[in-house]
Amino acid sequence: MAAKKKTFQQVADLAKVSLATVSRVANGSARVSPEIQQRVKEAAQKVGVDLYRQGKASVIAFLLCNRDLLHPFHSRVLVGAESYFAGHGYNMLFMSFRYPPNIPWREVYLPPILQRRDVVRAVIVAGVNSQNLLDGLDHKGIPFAILGNNVVGTWRAEKYDVVWFDDIQGGYEATRYLQSLGHRDIWFVGNCRLPWFARRYDGYRKRMEEAGLTPRQAGIDSANEQEVGYLATKSILVQEKPVTAIFTGSDSAAEGTYRALRDFGLHAPEDISVVGYNDIEAQMLHPALTTVRVFPEQIGQHLAEALLNRLTRADLPAQQFTIPTQLVKRDSCRSLLAAQVERREKR
Repeated sequence: MAAKKKTFQQVADLAKVSLATVSRVANGSARVSPEIQQRVKEAAQKVGVDLYRQGKASVIAFLLCNRDLLHPFHSRVLVGAESYFAGHGYNMLFMSFRYPPNIPWREVYLPPILQRRDVVRAVIVAGVNSQNLLDGLDHKGIPFAILGNNVVGTWRAEKYDVVWFDDIQGGYEATRYLQSLGHRDIWFVGNCRLPWFARRYDGYRKRMEEAGLTPRQAGIDSANEQEVGYLATKSILVQEKPVTAIFTGSDSAAEGTYRALRDFGLHAPEDISVVGYNDIEAQMLHPALTTVRVFPEQIGQHLAEALLNRLTRADLPAQQFTIPTQLVKRDSCRSLLAAQVERREKR
């Protein structure tokens, strides 16, 4: 205890504040102004003192925002992060949190435990988020790393520790695969008001334009991805638009696409080929869904790694990690080229 007090006193002397003020900053008290907090943190860094890890087990919060509690993708991100932290002597606290995206950061009332730096040392931000939450964490001086793919609206990604998965390239490769099978009338189905759908559409659009083809997109503004897949596919079929393949922005949307096809007496891949995204539900669908695999456990591990890097070295530049994706070929796609050869041979 004496050693801790002596070290904290050095921080207090350098920051020109009282020892009690340093203790308040270390404990996450809201009674210290942001300016003085910053002075204390800078002094602690110069002295080489870790204000927050005081010989006790550190806890990292996994903050799942604006998503269902057992969301399958984010559950696997959590598993990856927890595994990494456990291997480095940290514990994880799971928390669900909902907040509106369009209110000032001062009105985003963080769970009180996040502001107790003697309990929670840092935060992984998962789920669907917006800039106001990040501003709130920043102003409270709470270190965090964030999954970048699911941040809505305009935000300052370059300022933060961010892990991405390469959904633009995944969309590009899925579209190129369908083209390699002879498909030209390829539609994208998804709610492009959501950033993950929009980036997958960007990859699709780029590949369609490179091939000299017109990108075509159908979707509705809904967070229910099965509903998006079902209604968007149905609108294509009702209007009798030319379509031989549909690239959906998620496996859940593909499930909705399957339902719409059945309503019209159609099937994948005999009538229309279907590709999904995520590889979460893909193998449970019938036929097994060709999809773009992301690696949520790896995403969780990289989020944890970025956060521990930040806690070790607060002066690090913002970290940006990008995880590649993988196209997984299953039974939901049919080669039009092979069908053309077969027809010629029958003649």
